[in-house]
Amino acid sequence: MPQEKEVRVGSLLIPAGALEWQFARSSGPGGQHVNRTSSKALLRFDAVHSPHLPDDVRRRLLQRERARLTSDGALLISSQRHRDQSRNVADCLEKLAALLERALIVPKTRRGSKTPRAAKAKRLDTKRRRSETKRLRGRADD
Repeated sequence: MPQEKEVRVGSLLIPAGALEWQFARSSGPGGQHVNRTSSKALLRFDAVHSPHLPDDVRRRLLQRERARLTSDGALLISSQRHRDQSRNVADCLEKLAALLERALIVPKTRRGSKTPRAAKAKRLDTKRRRSETKRLRGRADD
């Protein structure tokens, strides 16, 4: 079992008890070592029911990370980049911290801009000139 680590991002604190760990054998090269050790780390965090997340952060996290969610609302993060378990655990914690950091950012609300007065005047002037050009193309009066 990994040493108990909490995740702290800004004012947000996820205690180690809220994180569930599983370990499996990694895929890829490594020879006999990869066949004997369970170095792949799987982090499971119940994002839907966690009391440690504010509602707005939870909503943004769940919306952005739909692909990582299980049917019961748990967020799954895995790492098998390194050959030893402790480094993969640290990598999972870094990934979770990065996801939470992105979810903490409140998106700016878009405010529509007004069309500038000069742009309106230019458009009307162009229409007036075009109209005048077409009017002058008409038949000449005898």
